[in-house]
Order: sequence, then C-alpha cells, then structure tokens
Amino acid sequence: MESGRTEGDSWGPASSVGATATMVAASRAVASQGPDALLDDPLADPLVRAVGLEPFIRIVDGQVDFEDDPLFNRKARAEQITVRTRFFDDFFTGATEDGVRQAVILASGLDTRAYRLRWPAGTVVYEIDQPQVIGFKTDTLAGLGAAPTAERRAIAIDLRGDWPAALREGGFDVTRPTAWSAEGLLPYLPPEAQDRLFDNITALSAPGSRVATEHVPDPNAFSDERLQRISERWQRFGFDLNAADLFYRGERNVVVDYLRTHGWQVTTHPARELFAQNGFEFPEDEMSATFGELSYVAATLA
Repeated sequence: MESGRTEGDSWGPASSVGATATMVAASRAVASQGPDALLDDPLADPLVRAVGLEPFIRIVDGQVDFEDDPLFNRKARAEQITVRTRFFDDFFTGATEDGVRQAVILASGLDTRAYRLRWPAGTVVYEIDQPQVIGFKTDTLAGLGAAPTAERRAIAIDLRGDWPAALREGGFDVTRPTAWSAEGLLPYLPPEAQDRLFDNITALSAPGSRVATEHVPDPNAFSDERLQRISERWQRFGFDLNAADLFYRGERNVVVDYLRTHGWQVTTHPARELFAQNGFEFPEDEMSATFGELSYVAATLA
C-alpha cells in the first residue's frame, strides 16, 4: 500500500514522525509524576513543554484523561510506557554491567538515557536522529543545564542515509562491542530500509554486541482500518495527524528471523509477560489486539 511518507522527508519534534516521539516523551513525563512514580525521567516534562504542542502539554498537566479509552487514559498509558522504557533501560544497564562501553540509540528522538542512566566511566553513547530533532534536544537540554552522564556524541543524519559513515566519522569504534537500540522505529522505515538497518548494525558490530528492538508478529497490525482508529483517537484529544501518513506498510522481513539468520542469538520477551513482571495487568482491549502479541527483542552477536 502507498504511504503518506516520501523519500527524503524530514521533521522536527513538532511534526510528522517527530511528533510521535514527543507523544512518547509526554507518556514518560506522566509516568514520572507523583510520589509513586513508575519512572524517573525528570527531563521528559521540560522537553515536551519546549516542543510546545498544546495537546501533549495538556496531557502532562492532567487536563486530558480519557478514562474509557485504553490508549489514552493516564494509568494505562503510564503502565505501557513504563514496560517499554524499563525494558530498554535494563537492556543498556545489563550490557554495561557485562563490560560494553559503547552504545548507539537509533532514532533517539527525545530519549534522555544519555542524561539519566548511570553509565560506567568510559562509556560513549551515540544518538542518531534527524538534524532538527538532534539540534532541538541538544540545545534545549543544554539550556536547562542538563549534563550527559556519559560521553554523548550526537549524529545528525536520517537513518535512510549513510549513517554508518557518519557514525564512524563521529568516532565509533567497530572493534568494540556495542549495545544498539531500535526502539519504536521499525514501522517508520520502508521494508528494505529495515533490512539495511540490521545489515549495517551487523556489519558494524564486534562479537558480543547486542541489539534491542520490538517485534510485532501480526502482518496486518498497520491495516487501513486499524490506522484509521488510531488516527481518530489522536484527533479526539487534538493531535491532528493521520497515522496512515506515518507508517511504511507492505510485506517486510520478520525481525526475529532476520537477526537469527544473520548470526544473532535472539531472545523474545512477550509484552504480556513483561506487564506481569512489572506488576501490571495486561490490557485486554482493542489496542492490544491491534498489535497482536508484541514482543520486545534482545539479541547478542555470537
């Protein structure tokens, strides 16, 4: 099917794909609120406010809470983003505990791990994203007086471009094991670009490198009907964007199988199990059915 995306399109944190990153940051900000906060991401709130999209500021301020909606009520959204965030946090923490001192956050968006995780001394964290997104986050956090907790190197480039060359130019060491994350990224890439992404990760990875991502087994997860329902929910609270314009659809390789055939030892963590491990009840609702049995994936290069 045709996508609303075009080759070479770009965005900042207030438009297109970038606005979805701001939506995720708003969810992290909500999950970080209150005495019983589920997350500790103090930078998410000021980043969302700096972007300036009113619907997300209203969500952070508690002015929007669709209690009857499994996607946008605050409790369900906070638990969902907590499961996702803790998984990737634990992935990086576990890698550094095993001696990995080089990390790459692909499509980093408004991710703040380079500023809030306790990285061991000598760790270098690379963040790759669109130039407008990288520039906005770097300048905003500097203005807030936030300092990275590792050596942060920002690589401003589209992942559909020659990002491996830009990464090497930024000092990336192909001889050192690396922890890679591709969080909330794959549907925004054309199918062939998804393959190139993992081909490049494999080519750049020394033995012992790790990668974390997500796996949605349902090939119809992004059907016209389902994306229309997502768009209606977005528009319900003032987010004027069509989901069908953001995702690249069509047949693509299954990420779990692709990694295994390229030398990675893969472990899948079903979302249902991670909800239980975090003490949450898995939401048996339409949105859960939309994405099928989503799993979080961690793999190690043998």
